[in-house]
Amino acid sequence: MTDFILKILVKGYDKGEKPTPATRRACGSAVSAVGIVANLLLAAIKLFAGVISGAISITADALNNLSDAGSQVVSLISFKISGKPADRDHPFGHARIEYVASMIVSFLVLLVGFELLTDSISKIFSPEPTTYSPIVIIILLVSVLVKLWLFFFGRGAARRISSEVVRAAATDSLSDAIATLAVLVSAIISHFSGFDTDAYMGVIVAVIILIAGIRILNETKNSILGSAPEPELVESVVKIVSEYPEVLGIHDMVIHNYGPGNTIASFHAEVDGAENVFYIHDAIDNLEKRLYSELSVRTTIHMDSIVTDDERVNELRSRVLTLVKSIDERLGIHDFRFVEGHTHSNLIFDVTVPFEMKTGNEEIKREVSSRISELDPNFFAVITVDRE
Repeated sequence: MTDFILKILVKGYDKGEKPTPATRRACGSAVSAVGIVANLLLAAIKLFAGVISGAISITADALNNLSDAGSQVVSLISFKISGKPADRDHPFGHARIEYVASMIVSFLVLLVGFELLTDSISKIFSPEPTTYSPIVIIILLVSVLVKLWLFFFGRGAARRISSEVVRAAATDSLSDAIATLAVLVSAIISHFSGFDTDAYMGVIVAVIILIAGIRILNETKNSILGSAPEPELVESVVKIVSEYPEVLGIHDMVIHNYGPGNTIASFHAEVDGAENVFYIHDAIDNLEKRLYSELSVRTTIHMDSIVTDDERVNELRSRVLTLVKSIDERLGIHDFRFVEGHTHSNLIFDVTVPFEMKTGNEEIKREVSSRISELDPNFFAVITVDRE
């Protein structure tokens, strides 16, 4: 259904192809437009139902749909802005505006939830009569079905175009469907039992809306602050690199996300220091081009020349790695160099430490240096700690 609608609304849409930036923006705008129309219609019919029934939960649900339409307007504007090309002030483009739009959506959802919560609590202490009719029940049922459809439509579109703001709107639609379903249950209970549950159900609906707003805010916050890259992307990069025999190992990989379709990465590639530098440079250039053509990742690769044909250096590297792993199996080393001197010799290397390890960097350095001194008193460790 999602692909069928997008094919009608978006010129050149093909579900079998990776969407171009222009197609992606057109899809996002189409989803936002559908959401605006649907939420305005739902707001109108539910406001009518709220007025004739006197139910605060229905009226609040109508205002929630109105805020959803506003959120979709924010989404629509964000897609227009995100399509602007890079400029001097924004050299990485404007795609991250979608994350800002998602945060605005979360604030609107939280505002509606808070207002509904305060109104519902007020009605608990100052109850007002509510009247439910078959037309009200039908309106609520239709609303639930429409919101569920918007959820599945938005979720499918978000997956196809990798959009945080569309995913946030879809999540909000699901919470709305649950909230309206709660109001519908309240209406049925009140109609058949005579006990007015409107205000209490309003509190439940408010909590559902607040939880959805917090979830959207948390997901958006991670995107803005800079979250860890998707494991699938890292695995794809490593797989492509492994196909180049010139690269003996990689480390210090950093991946920055400047919005959907705008990913920048860098890492250090260990290469044989005895090889011809022009030959190695050509291989690295080809690797960078391939990463962009296949993964759309613009990559900068730093070459780390290492000694591969010195038996003593290779033995020391192996012994130091074993020593470091005896402290904690999760530790590793890279960029190992051996500089021999008359009074002492330097072992220069980086120790890789997972973020989950609570031991401080200085403490790790002291422990590794101490064990290297036990290995040979004339060895002096020059250690850099890499958290990864």
